[in-house]
Amino acid sequence: MAKMKTKSGAAKRFKVTGNGIKHKHAFKSHILTKMSTKRKRQLRGTSQLNAADTQKVERMLRLR
Repeated sequence: MAKMKTKSGAAKRFKVTGNGIKHKHAFKSHILTKMSTKRKRQLRGTSQLNAADTQKVERMLRLR
């Protein structure tokens, strides 16, 4: 039987680590001139996925 495929869009956006799932912050791609420097700096890097969303993302990545 064929294997279940991972959602390719989810695979590009999330990374599974030992502690959970990492994701990039939203609102950091364009129209940044009106945003304050402090806000842009806080949106840098990655963070852990919220526990409420973890089950949905795991299903998209076919982890469970």
